[in-house]
Amino acid sequence: MLSRSHPKPSRTGRPRSVAADEAILEATRASLVDLGWSKLTMGDVATRAGVAKTTLYRRWAGKNELVVDAVAVLFDELELPDLGSLSADVQAVVLQFAALLERPETQTALMAVVAESTRDEALRTRIRDSIVNRQKHLVLQGRQRAQERGELPVEQDEAKAALTADLIFDVIAGAVVHRALVSAEPVDEDWARRFTLLLLAGLGAAAG
Repeated sequence: MLSRSHPKPSRTGRPRSVAADEAILEATRASLVDLGWSKLTMGDVATRAGVAKTTLYRRWAGKNELVVDAVAVLFDELELPDLGSLSADVQAVVLQFAALLERPETQTALMAVVAESTRDEALRTRIRDSIVNRQKHLVLQGRQRAQERGELPVEQDEAKAALTADLIFDVIAGAVVHRALVSAEPVDEDWARRFTLLLLAGLGAAAG
C-alpha cells in the first residue's frame, strides 16, 4: 500500500493480512468441528480458508500453535461489564463465559488442545500464555473496580495480591469449564448466582 507521505523502505515479504488471519482461524475451528483433532491438517485449513499452505506456515509453525490461536481469539470476546457491583459483574461474566463454551467450535477446540497438551509441554505453555494469562485481565479489572467501590480490601503485598488474582481466575474458569464441559450441566442464572455468592463469601473470609 502506498503512503501519502514519504514511503518507508519496504520490508522483505508481503505485509500480514488481518483478513487472511481471520479466515484461517475460522477455517481451523470449522475443521476441528468437522474432522476432529487427529484428522485436522494444515492443508485442509488452507483449502477452507482459500490460502496457500505456505501462507499458514509463514504464520504458524504447526497445527498446535494454529489451534491454540484459533481458540484464543474466541476467548478475547469475553468482556467484564460494569454493572455497579462485584456480584453483578461476576454473574454476568460467568454467563458470558458459559455461552461461549456452548458454541461447538469452542468446545471442540478447547477440549482438543487441552487433551493434546497433556503430552506436549510446549503446547501447554502456549495455552497458558495465549489463553490463560491473556484473560486474567478480567479478574484484575473486576478486583480493581470492587476495591474502588469498597467491596474488597486493597492487598498491600503485591506478591500476595497476584496469587489471589490467580486463585480467583482458577476458581471461576475451573468451575465453569467443569460444569459446562465435563459435567455437561447448564450454567444458568440460578447457578451463576449461587456460584457468585459462594465465591464472594470465600473472598470475604480470605480478606478477614
